[in-house]
Amino acid sequence: MLLLHWLCDCPGRQEIQGSLKQVQKLLSSHEASYMQSLRNLKKKINLLLSSAARQNTKAINSTCPKLESPINGRKLGKSHSIGHEVHFLCDPGYELVGSESRVCQESLTWSGQQPTCRDINECASSPCLNGGTCVDEVNQFSCVCAKGWAGVTCQSPVPTFFVTMTNTSAATSPSTAAAASTLPAATTGPYVRPSRCTIVQGTTHCTCEPGYTISGRDSYTCTDIDECELFHNGQAGRLCLHACVNTPGGYRCSCPAGYNVTRDGRSCKDIDECATRINNCTKDQMCINTYGGFQCVRVDCPKIPNATYVKTSPMRCERNPCPVDNKACSHAPNSFSYHYLAVVSNLSAPRVMFRVSALRPIGDTLRFSLLGGRPVRRHFTVQRSDRLTGELMLASPVQGPATLEAEVEMSELERRVQLGKYITKVTMFVSQYEF
Repeated sequence: MLLLHWLCDCPGRQEIQGSLKQVQKLLSSHEASYMQSLRNLKKKINLLLSSAARQNTKAINSTCPKLESPINGRKLGKSHSIGHEVHFLCDPGYELVGSESRVCQESLTWSGQQPTCRDINECASSPCLNGGTCVDEVNQFSCVCAKGWAGVTCQSPVPTFFVTMTNTSAATSPSTAAAASTLPAATTGPYVRPSRCTIVQGTTHCTCEPGYTISGRDSYTCTDIDECELFHNGQAGRLCLHACVNTPGGYRCSCPAGYNVTRDGRSCKDIDECATRINNCTKDQMCINTYGGFQCVRVDCPKIPNATYVKTSPMRCERNPCPVDNKACSHAPNSFSYHYLAVVSNLSAPRVMFRVSALRPIGDTLRFSLLGGRPVRRHFTVQRSDRLTGELMLASPVQGPATLEAEVEMSELERRVQLGKYITKVTMFVSQYEF
């Protein structure tokens, strides 16, 4: 009875075959799904490898197009690699219109717009004195003076004096009373001129050449007007940007070494010793033009224990890959970049001097900080302009001549863990002059 009961509970052959077919279908379905997932994964890996190869080739071999200096201006920065920044300045007499600096982006295009240098309207400050009319010209101006005035800015009077002479009617006959006769001069010399006097109907009229005036009670002697002393602080400012030299009947302006007098005769224009090769920099040095001079600089990669650096451009050093077990090397800066700025003395502050940006951030946070102690922080500070950019700010005006150095550290972090840091060293050459 037990045997018969057991045989009756066992499934039949057909049921077993049906179950096996269902298992076979299920395995086939899983196999197909697995193979499809594997193929999709291989495609994604291939795409990632191709993209990484393209980005690596692009980062190594590609640069942004060359930027030209604006007309009547100049460009600071020669590297066109991704992440590098180029600054623009205008010559004296011109103002910058457009982007003050441009960054080479990952798309191999420059940020911002190409700037231009626009001629400043020199007549805007009303430089012509005593009713003179200003005519604006390229990087200069000229004055059309009113009657009775002369000089570059109509600053010199052209005096006319009327002196009544005694007993002149008796010495003058009616036939010559209406005629003009020139009286003799008393004294001559470069700073003394005879006046021009005529007698008309018993009255003596005496005048001086432009730039001279009657000296005291002697109506026959004209002395030179010292325009440098008389007009050193006129309505339109000083006659000369730098130094005024009085000359017989006028004046001239002079400039310090390293500058040329501009066409208007009043201002000073910096001589670019680097462009004109008037410098003594060696082949392994870079020439940095400054206001009134130049500096020869040489960039050497820093020597840090457990880390080695190689120069990847004239002003950039990058760290070689670190061994896996060398933690000291991994904590050293990933790169050092060097930048040089030329500024005038007593530059108004606060103002942005340099920007540091991250084009391809790795972590979730960027942190910018100013390195150095109290002397550096007396002149500089660092602030954020956006999520990816830090700005080096000049905190207070600097009296030149001086050389200031600042280091900005940009750190990349992921959940407060540092992934890398990058040092930007900025050297600022301050001229002794305010132009």
